[in-house]
Amino acid sequence: MGVYEELQARGLIAQVTDEDEIKELVNAGKATFYIGFDPTADSLHVGHFMALCLMKRLQMAGNKPIVLVGGGTGMIGDPSGRTDMRQMMTRETIDHNCECFRKQMSKFIDFSEGKALMVNNADWLLDLNYVELLREVGAHFSVNRMLTAECYKQRMERGLSFLEFNYMIMQSYDFYVLYRKYGCNMQFGGDDQWSNMLGGTELIRRKLGKDAYAMTINLLLTSEGKKMGKTQKGALWLDPEKTSPYEFYQYWRNVDDADVIKCIKMITFLPLEEIAELEKLEGAELNKAKEVLAFETTKLIHGEEEALKAQQAAKSLFAGGADSADIPTTELSDSDFTDGKINIIDLLVKAGLAPSKSEARRNVQQGGVSVDGEKITDVNAEFAADYIREKGSIVAKRGKKAFRKIKICC
Repeated sequence: MGVYEELQARGLIAQVTDEDEIKELVNAGKATFYIGFDPTADSLHVGHFMALCLMKRLQMAGNKPIVLVGGGTGMIGDPSGRTDMRQMMTRETIDHNCECFRKQMSKFIDFSEGKALMVNNADWLLDLNYVELLREVGAHFSVNRMLTAECYKQRMERGLSFLEFNYMIMQSYDFYVLYRKYGCNMQFGGDDQWSNMLGGTELIRRKLGKDAYAMTINLLLTSEGKKMGKTQKGALWLDPEKTSPYEFYQYWRNVDDADVIKCIKMITFLPLEEIAELEKLEGAELNKAKEVLAFETTKLIHGEEEALKAQQAAKSLFAGGADSADIPTTELSDSDFTDGKINIIDLLVKAGLAPSKSEARRNVQQGGVSVDGEKITDVNAEFAADYIREKGSIVAKRGKKAFRKIKICC
């Protein structure tokens, strides 16, 4: 099975252009392809993780990835999937986010000896002369056709800024530059990017002739990644300071039964034959597959040592262990206590186990909260600082999935 056929078997490909040529290039390891990452935060999230998995698979087959960091397009903001305009970021914030991306990606993709490139579209977009851009690039785009793009249609009623309207032109120009400067002959992206990607291919062929060798491939992975990587608190981050290895492990350990095999196919590197065996599991046995998914994904992002720690912490807690050095920890200070005590509601909020006091109150009233294995049903329950210090720490639990070790610093 070639790498292209494997991508299909793993459920990653939704739509392509020039399939025969793409298949031939990818399977022969001769594709130079890019995926873009706009620096809207200072960490990558699971949606990006799935794109990185794809790049790694293709690189392992001999193809050359180009990571395009959107320092320029980030100044505009992609309207795809948005109901309103993104908050404008400063150049300094964008540059900081780009550097954070660079560090995280370098742990995942092999950039040594020219095996992959990382470029920033700020290098060419920010120096463009506006009138020249309109003449050289804008002339190749039909406004009527652009307005039929799904990413724009969804925003027309709510309001689409002229700034955002230019995003398709910027992304298309990216492919044109990468094609001419680096020989990039293929672009990958999610299904919400299809119109922008087609625009890039069309621009190359209009400016360089119909024989210009550029193709696009549309991948389901990005939209699936956005869906899978959402938690009650927001995005599932790859930065361990934002989402700890334990929390990352627990998220995948608790995916829906219907999603576990799909996730294993898309975001692990287990052989398809091994996955086929896991696919035979049913009922309670699916927990084995979830443990495999959680361990493999955590190992990819945080390393095997952290994955083993997270696995052991989960087993310890679910087996009734009262404490573990490897679960996420919240450190309280004396200022968090009133007269040397803290209410269970405040404790849950400060520990990040509940987003608000009202939600924490509901959790307690519904019997979903325990501390050191003892269910807490009284919303007025308090814990003394001296008690926590004497024990060294306590473990608070909300529901079946969320744990937090709580200790007092100093």
